[in-house]
Amino acid sequence: MTRILTAAILLSLFSVKAPGQIYKNPDAPVPLRVNDLLSRMTPEEKFWQLFMLVEDWNPDKSRYKDGAFGFEGGVANDAANTAGQMIETASGERASEMVRLINKAQRHFVENTRLGIPIIPFDEALHGLVRPGATVFPQSIGLAASFDTSLMHRVAACIAEESRSRGIRQVLSPVINIAGDVRWGRVEETYGEDPFLSSLMGIAFISEFEKRNIIATPKHFISNYGAGGRDSYPVHYNERYLREIELPPFEAAFKKAGARSVMTAYNSLDGSPCTANNWLLNTLLKKEWGFRGFVISDAGATGGANVLHFTAADYRGSAEKSISNGLDVIFQTAFEHYPLFIEAFRSGEIAPAVIDSAVARVLRAKFELGLFDHPYADPVEAGKINGAPEHREVSIEAARKSMVLLKNRQQLLPLGEGVKKIAVIGPDAVEARTGGYSGPGNNKISILEGIRQIAPAGALVQYARGSERELEQYNTIPASNLSTKYDGKMNEGLTGHYFTGIDFSGEPLFSRIDKEINFRWTLFPPDPALPDNGFYAVIWEGKIRGPANGRIQLGIDGNDGYRIFIDKKLLIDKSIYNGKNTTLADFDFIEGKEYDIRIEYAEPAGNAWFRLVWTYGIPDHYARQMQEAVDLAQQSDIVVFAAGIEEGEFRDRALLGLPGNQEELLLRLAETGKPVIVVLTGGSAITMQHWIDKAGAILYAWYPGEAGGIAVAEVLFGKYNPAGRLPITFPLHEGQLPLVYNHKPTGRGDDYLNLTGQPLFPFGFGLSYSQFSYKNLVISPLTEERHFRATFTLTNTGTIAGEEVVQLYIRDRLASVARPVMELKGFSRLHLAQGESRQVEFTITPEMLQMLDINLKPVIEPGDFNIMIGASSKDIRLKEVLSIE
Repeated sequence: MTRILTAAILLSLFSVKAPGQIYKNPDAPVPLRVNDLLSRMTPEEKFWQLFMLVEDWNPDKSRYKDGAFGFEGGVANDAANTAGQMIETASGERASEMVRLINKAQRHFVENTRLGIPIIPFDEALHGLVRPGATVFPQSIGLAASFDTSLMHRVAACIAEESRSRGIRQVLSPVINIAGDVRWGRVEETYGEDPFLSSLMGIAFISEFEKRNIIATPKHFISNYGAGGRDSYPVHYNERYLREIELPPFEAAFKKAGARSVMTAYNSLDGSPCTANNWLLNTLLKKEWGFRGFVISDAGATGGANVLHFTAADYRGSAEKSISNGLDVIFQTAFEHYPLFIEAFRSGEIAPAVIDSAVARVLRAKFELGLFDHPYADPVEAGKINGAPEHREVSIEAARKSMVLLKNRQQLLPLGEGVKKIAVIGPDAVEARTGGYSGPGNNKISILEGIRQIAPAGALVQYARGSERELEQYNTIPASNLSTKYDGKMNEGLTGHYFTGIDFSGEPLFSRIDKEINFRWTLFPPDPALPDNGFYAVIWEGKIRGPANGRIQLGIDGNDGYRIFIDKKLLIDKSIYNGKNTTLADFDFIEGKEYDIRIEYAEPAGNAWFRLVWTYGIPDHYARQMQEAVDLAQQSDIVVFAAGIEEGEFRDRALLGLPGNQEELLLRLAETGKPVIVVLTGGSAITMQHWIDKAGAILYAWYPGEAGGIAVAEVLFGKYNPAGRLPITFPLHEGQLPLVYNHKPTGRGDDYLNLTGQPLFPFGFGLSYSQFSYKNLVISPLTEERHFRATFTLTNTGTIAGEEVVQLYIRDRLASVARPVMELKGFSRLHLAQGESRQVEFTITPEMLQMLDINLKPVIEPGDFNIMIGASSKDIRLKEVLSIE
């Protein structure tokens, strides 16, 4: 009653001060401003606050017209006078110009719409704002490899300052999913496999944005990959696993870092899409954790309940289920998608109170951001801040600290002054790749350029490409080599006759011209006229023209269930349904001659991949390119082979070896007898069983940012002593996966009949040019209950100064439920001069000893705990037992 009276009194006071427009009064409390504005909004206006999309900032080029987005026919007039909830620029302007466009768009919404509701400009900023002129820092997995949260704070501060200066007030970052399977293509975006490390890195990143009043949006809630490390695959984890492994970084993001938004994952959890999962979004997030921010879907994921998970009959039903089950904002990639969802809001299918709650969360954020009162940014300031020299220095420092030395046989590194001829080989030596969700960067420095800058005076540094990450084995047959007669005239391509059955019986449902036979029919059928159950057949007919004289292989890269006829003769018969493969057959062509071609393809189950290919036009330079690299190596004193992997969003890897012909080249380089240093570019684990013994040294550079080549060269030549550590486990072989250090005890053993269960490189591993000794671990109680101090002596026993990442692991020796064999609970990156000793201290808190009991309640059970301190999860140097009563 008191709260109601207080609210009423405040409402009356501010109503007197600003009659009818409390929401425009900057002195009014945010809750009153939210309630006042909400009371004025129509259902359509509320919908547009909950519809987030990618759109060009420039009103002159966009569809704003006289309303928010220039709604076409059938949209209510009052909807045409509201501001869309958020938009992102699809253009590539530099900082000052981008600010002008954002201000122009913002001014339109503030000054030209009925209620004057501003937008929240958002963008991606995983390791730097993804815009020209912004500083590019090392990829997230590399930042995690630094094991340095103070560095992460400084990196995030730079990114936040550049973002805020442009008027960006929300970032769809960071990715705090646990990378429990390194086959997942988005491991590079994460902070690794450990929930403790991921939590601390996430807190450091998010807090720097939120303290600058920029909304951080950690993602993807929850898991985002499933069986086989496949992106967005369904997950069926029990609640214990979720609470122990997947959820801690998110809980920390909200409770310790203050994140005011969160993005849901594409996948389903226990049968319900994460975008419409009542337990995840309402019960856990909003009720148990008390989350007051707003929940957004991943792009297109709301409709995914219909087209992907089949838990809603249509997009309207998807909207109703998602919003009713805890989603606040529908994120789509195009304005044209709004009719798919808006009727669910107009029809009353979603409870008005649920809609109002979601809208209030968005409006509260806009008021807290100050957008109603100060909506514009300063173009001049943005030009000064973005790409500032001090930010570049932080990027280079982060790259140095991210480097992980995996092998250094006979102290091959660092390279000495006596190295006079250096062969640098591989496409990654010159490409300066920066990883997924990257901007173009400023004055990027490649590995080759870095080596040339840092190499000793007089050293000859020469380059050969040598290999490729991706090899072209065949080409899609182009439309220009295909022809068909359709509607009485000749056309490029083939005529496709589409049937609703798989036996080609009866008349086709429709026919059309397909310019190329190059299709991936996964989410949708080949045409809306066909049923979406993946049960159809196609006959393509026409002519194929010989590209040259001679024997050429042609065939299909795709699903089985096809036959190819040329001049009515069967060339390939793959009509038995097995799966995807590539089948080619020889055919003797005459240049310019046309041959009849007929392709029969039947698809009984959906998920089709079908491409008509031939070997004509395939590059023949691979052998020559490789030989040039080998010849250069033979003339050199040392070989630096810059190798890399391919990965990314929806680019999961079944095989983890170096792709293309890189491994073949590496073995040939080793045969020259010259020392080979392998510098790896990538963001996840790499298997090395075919070549690791041939390499003298291996340095993982990750994606090291816009000037990462300098950091690589500084490590190679001893200007910087590496101390990065692996935030993921490297398997020996893909058959061991998933493989993480903090697994629970097995019922028997870890090994296979024909392979060990142990990793190639363990979590926390990394070498140095120095050596460190650990001695005299002492554990003593502190005055606070169940708080303890663990101290030990760390000494640099090497010949040069260096850094060591000391790691604290704990194991509950006997518990009421199975506990991990070890868990990271502390780490510290320390710099020691040659011969220096230092007392290192960890505080062991009750939170570190806590577990979830059989009822998933946090408890500290009495008993013994192993306290382990070392240089990696497999290199434990000190161990003591801590007894808890």
